[in-house]
Amino acid sequence: MYKLLIFDWDGTLADSTSHIVECLEAASNKMQAPFPGREAAKNIIGLGLSEAIIELFGIEDELFVDSFKEAYSAQFLLAEITRSGLYPGVIDMLVGLREAGYLTAIATGKSRRGMDRALKAMEMCAYFDAVRCADETRSKPDPLMLQELLEKFSLQPHEAVMVGDTEYDMEMAMRLGMDRVAMSHGAHQVSRLQKYQPVAVANNVAELQELFL
Repeated sequence: MYKLLIFDWDGTLADSTSHIVECLEAASNKMQAPFPGREAAKNIIGLGLSEAIIELFGIEDELFVDSFKEAYSAQFLLAEITRSGLYPGVIDMLVGLREAGYLTAIATGKSRRGMDRALKAMEMCAYFDAVRCADETRSKPDPLMLQELLEKFSLQPHEAVMVGDTEYDMEMAMRLGMDRVAMSHGAHQVSRLQKYQPVAVANNVAELQELFL
């Protein structure tokens, strides 16, 4: 039985894929940089923002990356954050997991500022025992953020599971020898996720909940 359940945020618990793509496109327009397209944008969801920009545009210039980050963040902050942005059933699932005695954590490509803003706005801080963000550790698929979570709770990889919607989530867990559950409702197609041999594929939060409760 797992002791720690680690969740990605965007595309796993939060139905935010389309919003992220729209913000990337708006930031591209502001920067007068050709937008590579929606599918290319979906492909980089899950990476840390700096890594995502470099991957999306193929530009490693520090000034461009920093300026794009500012433009993207400005667009993202325009949106009101409410629990309606979560996939249906997320709150009930988290309540049930906590009552069942699981430790719960987030491992995300979001910045600490953005993640804290979302959790506070949704009044969800109490649902998680720990959070690791890309700008305070290494970006996925490097498994460092998972290692840090295991160390925090003095656990081994087999005692935890990673739940995510991108191949970056799957790869970082696989590299650590941690089980992984793929969510099909997010950014990457199931065929991509299955290459990393998830122990299960959940099509929605209800199916995910059934795996643990």
